[in-house]
Amino acid sequence: MKVTRRLFELGMVTFAVSSAPSFAKGVLTATQAFAKAATGKITLIDIRTPEEWAETGTGAGAQRLDMRRDDFVSALDKLLGGDRTKAVALICARGVRSSRLSRSLREGGFTNIIDVPEGMLGSYAGPGWLERGLPVSR
Repeated sequence: MKVTRRLFELGMVTFAVSSAPSFAKGVLTATQAFAKAATGKITLIDIRTPEEWAETGTGAGAQRLDMRRDDFVSALDKLLGGDRTKAVALICARGVRSSRLSRSLREGGFTNIIDVPEGMLGSYAGPGWLERGLPVSR
């Protein structure tokens, strides 16, 4: 397996990004997330805002849960039936918010959080849900 590493500079911060596939490290492509959500292997959560959902729709099979909600964690717990070991994949627009929230949820006791870093609109990690032509619900 070939692994490439690129550096991105944003302002004063440099990010190193690896292109190695890493589901074991809690990362899925949009295509993998769609397939796993469709078969019930993960709970896919779109953490964007209602305005974003209205603009692009939500990936088919994803639950909508705005990460800005004050009760986000308790709402997520409710979706998971209180089982913080269930596989949960987070998707946002371009992977920034899902990455941050993934880390925060892991620190908060969720043990199987997965990031979809290419997001709905695409990022360094891939073309994104929409560009891949994956189905959406409005």
